Parts: sequence; structure tokens; C-alpha cells
Amino acid sequence: MPVPAISLENVSKAYAPDKPPAVRDVSLELMPGEVLALVGGSGSGKTTTLKMINRLIEPTAGTIRVQGEDVTAIDPVLLRRSIGYAFQGVGLFPHLTVGANVAITPQLLGWSAERISQRIDELLTLVDLPPETYRDRLPRELSGGQQQRVGFARALAAEPRAILMDEPFGALDPITRDTVQTEFRQLQQSLAVSVVIVTHDMTEAVLLADRIAVMHEGELRQLGTPRELLRQPADDYVAQLIETPRRHSDFIESLMKNSASGGSQ
Repeated sequence: MPVPAISLENVSKAYAPDKPPAVRDVSLELMPGEVLALVGGSGSGKTTTLKMINRLIEPTAGTIRVQGEDVTAIDPVLLRRSIGYAFQGVGLFPHLTVGANVAITPQLLGWSAERISQRIDELLTLVDLPPETYRDRLPRELSGGQQQRVGFARALAAEPRAILMDEPFGALDPITRDTVQTEFRQLQQSLAVSVVIVTHDMTEAVLLADRIAVMHEGELRQLGTPRELLRQPADDYVAQLIETPRRHSDFIESLMKNSASGGSQ
């Protein structure tokens, strides 16, 4: 049995003793090469859970491990440099070129200039941004989808143990979002990198994730594959969430049948 890329054991986070915890007794594992989606409404605890993995938020209780190592035994700065991070809006430094943005973490880790240069070219090629064209451009010269690709390259730059993604596609228009989602999944599968992605969009979770963790009011309500959640939702809340992609799928199918039979809407 392989060691989980990331594991949470009975993890909780309380911000004040007189208020309900933001996260309550959550246990889950991310296996090597797996994409795990954390889904739920606002205030469900999904983003807090994500940020506890790289210690942007410190847990109140429980144990979090990365590659079997307790994160509290790792310097938080070094921990964050070992885990890629991508988020909505990308967060590229506007005054730095594309290449300089990708190089940030390797430079902090003390990589040689030659190794950094090779890594920049390798990653830009990987995300379909030819380095000879894009390396010296500034973020403002890129489209939203291209900026997101640079964000992926930066998250991968230091050959991370895993990648954390917080609503990474939320700011993109629907067509660009679909394209970048497809590219992300192809890239993730080719590199076999482990990913935790936070999203409020259940359809996105179904399309991208190997397993989905549904959170509500700080609790983990169900953890399973998209098929398991669709077929056997654990409770009414999970059933309500999973009904959205099901309804969309049924509606599109009915439109296609109507079109094929010569009907109209």
C-alpha cells in the first residue's frame, strides 16, 4: 500500500471557544497521482481544510501528514515551498516576466541559474506556452487562460510533492475555463502529480476529480468517487449538491433527443 501523498486524521479548526469550529474532526487521504476535490457551500470549511495542509492556517487538533511526515515537524516556509499552490486570479507578480514568475520558488530553494532556466523552458513548453514567445512577456500581455497556465507552471516549478488549488478556474470565462480544465487534467495525468482542488462547482468536481469530499458546516459528509456520490449520496445535502450535474446532464440529453427527432424547444 503506497504512502498517501497527504493525509488528515481527525483534523479540527476552531477560531474561538464560544463558536462552532470551522472544521470538525475531518479525516481523509489523498493518494499518489490522485485528484481530490473539496466541495461545499460558503462556510463549509473546504478552504480552511486546504490551507491547513500547508499551514497557512494552523489546525486546532488532529494530524496532517505530507508523504507520511507530520507537517508540524516541518518548517512552514519549507513546507510551502515543497507544495505547489494555485488559486483564483493566479496571483502573478505584474512587474515580473513570465519566466521570472515561474522561477520564484526554485530561486528561493537555491537552484542554480542554469537549472532554473532549463526548468522554465521545460514547464512553459509543457503548458503550451513556447518559451521563445512567452518567457519574456509580462502578465498583462497574456490572456486569462494563458495567465492560468503560467500559474500552473509556477505551481509545478519546484517539482512539488503535491499541488493545492483554491478555485483556480473561477475567474475564467466559460469557454476558456473548459479549455484550461481539460489541459489541467491532461497535464496532471501525464505528470501523475497529486492534487487537492477546492471548488464550489459540483459539475467541475465531477469532471476533474478521482474522488470528491463533500463538506458542510465544517464536517465531512461523504468521500467517494463521482459515480459513488451520484449513485449513493450519503444524505440529503450530498444528494442536493450532486443533483446539479445530474440535472444539467439530463437537460442536455433531452435537448439532443429533441433535436434528433426534429422537435424544438
